Amino acid sequence: MSDTRPFLIVHMGRPPRNVSVRVGNQDDWFLSALRGLEHPIQVVRPFEDEPLPSPAQFRAAVITGSWSMVTDQEPWSERTAEWVADAVEQESPILGVCYGHQLMARALGGEVGFHPKGREIGIKTIELLPDAVHDPLLKGLPAHFQANLSHLQAVLVPPTGAQVLARSDHDENQILRYGPKAWSVQFHPEFTPAIMAACIESQAARYAEEGFDVRGLMAQLGPTPQALAVLRRFAGMRV
Repeated sequence: MSDTRPFLIVHMGRPPRNVSVRVGNQDDWFLSALRGLEHPIQVVRPFEDEPLPSPAQFRAAVITGSWSMVTDQEPWSERTAEWVADAVEQESPILGVCYGHQLMARALGGEVGFHPKGREIGIKTIELLPDAVHDPLLKGLPAHFQANLSHLQAVLVPPTGAQVLARSDHDENQILRYGPKAWSVQFHPEFTPAIMAACIESQAARYAEEGFDVRGLMAQLGPTPQALAVLRRFAGMRV
């Protein structure tokens, strides 16, 4: 009998209005990236105090990015962290993205904080590490691929026992695996060039003050199909 439970999008807060009016919210981005998925999709918003379902009620879940900071320990975020720890213990399939990546790592015993090198923004090269060759989510992907990134905080110390599967020049912990069915990525597989452009332009003055070449960041934008493939592979895995 087929599994009719929904694929869960755990939506972790809304973007600034100057982003959302152009490209929508995080749940919109994931719904678009997962278009054609054969399973029903459910969105839950912990930041609006919506209850998170028990692991038995969903087939797999992705935790989105956010404009919040994990270290702020907002109550809705802390509740989600507790839910993550329980879901991973029960071997529910979970994928964390950006904020979700950091939240998963901290929920499972890792250390999260502001990256000592500062912000990572724009399209960057992700390098798969040797353990990724046989990983069910990553095998067959090229050793280097492009992905969109936008973060100030990062996983500084992975949880004990977690596998580090990819890095970038800026961040050593770009993909982590925590168990048989749990992964997280610092990059944004759901981002399109339009979403990345909206995010860059929303804070262009700040980025320029930090020394970034905003015009150069915009000029580099383009499709990131291998990064998207990570998300779609996860959503389509038989679990």
